[in-house]
Amino acid sequence: MTPAPARLRSLLSGLVLGAALLGGVSACSGSSADTAPASATVGVKEINVTIAAKSVTPPPGRIDVTKGQTVRITVTSDVADEAHVHGYDKGASLQPGTPATIEFVADQDGLFEVETHESGLQLFQLAVR
Repeated sequence: MTPAPARLRSLLSGLVLGAALLGGVSACSGSSADTAPASATVGVKEINVTIAAKSVTPPPGRIDVTKGQTVRITVTSDVADEAHVHGYDKGASLQPGTPATIEFVADQDGLFEVETHESGLQLFQLAVR
């Protein structure tokens, strides 16, 4: 059996080591004041589209966003038209050479077409998950 002073020293050493390890772990994780709420980490999804000579840049594709995220779509066209987000019923009037913005919170799951009405151009598909 270990004498009491040696056993006590061993217990104290273990306690000190454990406290140091716990202190290191909590220091790495940061305090709750340093962490942003989950909604703030989502941020704003900026999408820029240009229409020139009936051509869309960047080429139409699928853009993924997180449900609850704010979406800001800026469209610049060389002709008058209307940009529209189906399913959200959001739109903006397009005037030649003047950027138009559509902004909303993506609060519905699904796949939504974003297009122009007069020229019928697909700008992209918005996938909300």
